Amino acid sequence: MPGTDQKVERAMARFERVMTVIDEKQGPLASAARRERQRTLQRYGRALSRAALVVLAVSLVTIVIGLIKPIGMIGFLAAVTLAVGIAALIFFHDLFGEGQALTVPKDVGNAEMVQRFDSFLYKTRRALPAPAQPVVDGITSQLGTLKATLERIDPLDPDAQDARRLMSVHLPGLVARYANVPPAFRSEPDAEGLTVDQRLVEGLGAARSALGEVTERLAKRDVDAFQTQGRFIQSKYGEPG
Repeated sequence: MPGTDQKVERAMARFERVMTVIDEKQGPLASAARRERQRTLQRYGRALSRAALVVLAVSLVTIVIGLIKPIGMIGFLAAVTLAVGIAALIFFHDLFGEGQALTVPKDVGNAEMVQRFDSFLYKTRRALPAPAQPVVDGITSQLGTLKATLERIDPLDPDAQDARRLMSVHLPGLVARYANVPPAFRSEPDAEGLTVDQRLVEGLGAARSALGEVTERLAKRDVDAFQTQGRFIQSKYGEPG
């Protein structure tokens, strides 16, 4: 019956809205939000520390100069203005400079790159279509294990290079190219019958699988190394039989 179908559709729509709210409060998005808040607090702390060091350095220089030659009130005010100006520049650069850009730098360590990639995904998630957002959540849920393994690996390691290229080049490039497509054209099917939104979901899914494979290979190395060490100790120090 038409009336029943409409009720079912409305009930499903309400259910999806409720689940979305739950996911945002308790699911992967909530975890990503907590990590982003922690990174923001750390960025504030570093910015304040650097600004305080500048003020301290200018103050010490001013005191030394004042002991050698009196600088007077004008010199003192000039030193204060210089210290505040430099501190403000450093503070705002640290807060709103590279750390806030929607990119993943290529010239940072493995652990830092994973954190920047996590921040990139969190900041761009809401701009993506609804079907793509759970895939992004799946990627972010893998990053904790990936970071734990990558931070002990040389950046030039082949597996680390694969993960770094995906995090800093391929996936951000996919998201950037999607953003360049006018919204009116994102639902138009291509020659294979897939829309831009569907292609995005496919690409994100492939990225999730690739990161999972890298994480698995790196973890298997640790398992193999542990087993080898265990067999060595057993053969050298274990009792016969």
